[in-house]
Amino acid sequence: MSNDIVGNCKKYIDSHKTENEVMTFAQYIDRVRAKPALASLAHKRIYEMIRSYGVKVDEETGEEKYLFFEQQLFGIEDSTKQIMEYFKGAALGSDVGRRFLLLFGPPSSGKSNLVSMLKDCLEAYSMTDDGAVYGIQGCPMNEEPLHLIPAELRPEVAGDLKVKIEGELCPVCALRLKEEFKGDFTKFKVRRVFFSQQGRVGIGTFVPSDPKAQDISELIGSVDLSKIGEYGTESDPRAYRFDGELNISNRGLMEFIEILKVDIKFLYVLLTATQEKNIKTPRFPLLSCDEVILTHTNEAEYKKFVGQPENEALIDRMIVCRVKYNLKVSEEIRIYEKLLSHGDTKNIHIAPHTLRVAAMFAILSRLEDPKDRNLDKVKKMKLYNGEDVEGVAKADIPRLKREATTEGMDGISPRYIINRLVTTAIRGNDDDGKQQYITPIDVLRALRDGLETTSKFKPEERSRYEELLQLAKMEFDHIARTEVQKAFFVSFEDEAQALVDNYIDNIEAYLDGTKIKDPITQEEIEPDEKLMKSIEGKIGIHEEAKDSFRNEVLRKVAAATRRGDKFQYAAHTRLREAIEKQMFEERRDTIKMTITSRTKEPGELKRINMVVKTLCDKHGYIEESANELLKYVSSMMAREK
Repeated sequence: MSNDIVGNCKKYIDSHKTENEVMTFAQYIDRVRAKPALASLAHKRIYEMIRSYGVKVDEETGEEKYLFFEQQLFGIEDSTKQIMEYFKGAALGSDVGRRFLLLFGPPSSGKSNLVSMLKDCLEAYSMTDDGAVYGIQGCPMNEEPLHLIPAELRPEVAGDLKVKIEGELCPVCALRLKEEFKGDFTKFKVRRVFFSQQGRVGIGTFVPSDPKAQDISELIGSVDLSKIGEYGTESDPRAYRFDGELNISNRGLMEFIEILKVDIKFLYVLLTATQEKNIKTPRFPLLSCDEVILTHTNEAEYKKFVGQPENEALIDRMIVCRVKYNLKVSEEIRIYEKLLSHGDTKNIHIAPHTLRVAAMFAILSRLEDPKDRNLDKVKKMKLYNGEDVEGVAKADIPRLKREATTEGMDGISPRYIINRLVTTAIRGNDDDGKQQYITPIDVLRALRDGLETTSKFKPEERSRYEELLQLAKMEFDHIARTEVQKAFFVSFEDEAQALVDNYIDNIEAYLDGTKIKDPITQEEIEPDEKLMKSIEGKIGIHEEAKDSFRNEVLRKVAAATRRGDKFQYAAHTRLREAIEKQMFEERRDTIKMTITSRTKEPGELKRINMVVKTLCDKHGYIEESANELLKYVSSMMAREK
């Protein structure tokens, strides 16, 4: 290991304490007085753990965004917002803390990943000073030491320490208090508790199996038959194993997988654990518990469950959160990048826009047809992705989402896309020593093949997906053509900006009723209406709309100037499109002739080589994928009249 790695490991060890720390009850009281957060209840502890990763405030909406979720979860902000409302309400001590959180949504939408993140980070948080947890030494449920305070003294102690004291001693600690310490609770020792998934401390997971065969003891523990002979009766707490998932999750979090597939008796145990914060075990009084119960299931199971009247009491105890598929292309790409990073794909070149093409297809499959006549699915996809769309404002997005209540609840899953991407990569990897690569064309082909060979797609579903795949291909065709055309310019951005600056000078003079200076003769001349109309005509700006468009552009220029920035043509989507079309039209014939000619002249070959070099140096291609792109665009342009 390098020194840097070793150093980082030591820093981690220093910040994550794991040594056993034992103190007297009096010492613990002093610590809580100095730091009341030590006695936080489970919901508040997790809420503070999430906040510890950082909070930023959206300048436009004023809403808080939690960086915790941005580590691995992409495009499900609406769901994480609802989850944080749950934790925030519970952390304040409201009745929300007496509900369990049910996540439901389509497969591969991020439900399990979200819960896994919470469990992993809670375990790490318990090893830090801010997340320290203390329990009664010898308690099988690691219960809060303040449970030792008698009911008569609790109001005074709680006020002094500025904490809430909830819950009663477990049977084991109650027996020890009576027999071992003769009622003197101050003699109990307190120890540091470190949550551990592997060690089953503070974090539990319940997995359903056959409802007829699964025993409730997996949740609430069971009698230890080997100890009955020693202690004489099953009602002696020392003869009971407090090792059910609800027992070991006390003070922390329990994940209940596929909750609606279990027998109803398991759900009523959860009902008591959440609403009453008690666990009912045979032969013992109610056991106090303080834990967050997170559950998840699929949409079909949830709809079936809520449709049964006998489940009304349980439904009333749930906080239900839909975890929908992501609806942003940019975030979908991040999901693929994350999933691909889990495998050994570093030696395979993924050509630019490959993941974007797959993401566009996936997002289109999840969108509902828009009711707004100014929109189609492609425009809606772009609008959701933060792009400017003519005729619709970004402020309309909340309204569009309200109109499409089931949007994101079905469609192509990220898992399916990754399966097709990996299949494509494997097929292309022939171990011949050459750099392997996959392109958008490969992925389009693989996705189409997948629709034909995957049995889960019904005929009508397959037909719809094929149409959406064609839309994604059309979008890629535009991207590919633009990429190649830009590569033919020595410095596309500089030339585009120069054209924009010229256009702005002309529209400013036109709107002010003034003249401009000829850059060569310095003679004052009228604004170039031909140039302005030529650029605006590329995006369908008609005579009656030209003044409005020109004013809009100047407002953008003025806003950039006030910020101390230079206006960039790419900052205005429609102007960028117009400028690019203007520049491409000027060189269209040259570009088409160069890339479609079967026999290349020396000058054309030189130009092609320069284009390939530009694609590699500036756009992230390798020589092979750049040549594939040129062939593809060449075939497109050759078909044009």
